[in-house]
Amino acid sequence: MSKPLTKAEEQVMQGLWKLGNAYLKDIIDVLPEPKPHSNTVATILKILMDKEYVGHEVHGRVHYYHTLVSKEEYSSSSIRTLVDGYFEGSFADAVSFMVKQKDLKVKDLELLLQQIKTKK
Repeated sequence: MSKPLTKAEEQVMQGLWKLGNAYLKDIIDVLPEPKPHSNTVATILKILMDKEYVGHEVHGRVHYYHTLVSKEEYSSSSIRTLVDGYFEGSFADAVSFMVKQKDLKVKDLELLLQQIKTKK
């Protein structure tokens, strides 16, 4: 995976993942309030292109943006980085931590276990 994303870059990617392909104006429209200035979003998109998360086509004088990295790919990489950095690579320790923090309920664990069993 390419370089990690800043919070602002990730926010723009969330908007683009939601839209699929979009012009700058469309991306700004789906971003949460307060909306960043169009120059700010354009700069972030340029950085995302440099990091190889976003590609674009030129239509006249405007750019039409598309993702090069899927939300699933990014999520998987981010979770792996989190687990490696904070739980020494152990997903079991990460899940145990969430249970202790009461972020994960028994019903959720049963659903996860069922998903693991059906995946094999």
